[in-house]
Amino acid sequence: MATSGVFNGTDLILKFHSTDGSEVAVGHSTSASLSLSNDLPEATTKTSAGFAEHIAGVISGEISFEGLVAYNDSNNAIESADYLLGRTKVFWSFGTAETGDAVYNGAGFINNLEMSAEMESPVSFSGSITVTGAITKTTN
Repeated sequence: MATSGVFNGTDLILKFHSTDGSEVAVGHSTSASLSLSNDLPEATTKTSAGFAEHIAGVISGEISFEGLVAYNDSNNAIESADYLLGRTKVFWSFGTAETGDAVYNGAGFINNLEMSAEMESPVSFSGSITVTGAITKTTN
C-alpha cells in the first residue's frame, strides 16, 4: 500500500552504484535530497502585452547526501570517493521501499565528496551527484 500522509524521512532512501539495476543504499545515511530545476529561457515579444513569457528549457538535477563513515558499509565514503576519482557514472534511485510509492531513477556523476572528522564525534561524509540524462519515475 502506498505511503499516505506525512511520513518519516528515514523511509526515503538514496541508492546508487556503478552498475545499473544494482543500486545500494548509502551506508549509515543521515540525509538525502533531490533537487530538480528547469531552465526557463525568456520568450517575450512585442505581442506579449508587456508581460514576460518563458518556454521550458533544459531540466537538470542534483542529489545531495550525508552519512556517517563506516568502512565496512557496502556503499560507504571510500566507495563514493573511488567513483569520483575514477570519473565513474553512477546509477541512482531515490524513494521509499513501500509498494505503490514513486521512485525516481537516473544516472549521474559524483561531483563532490567531503569527509569530516571532529574530535570525539563520529566521522561523517557528504557529497552530491549531478544528474546526467533523463530522470524516470517508477512505482514500487
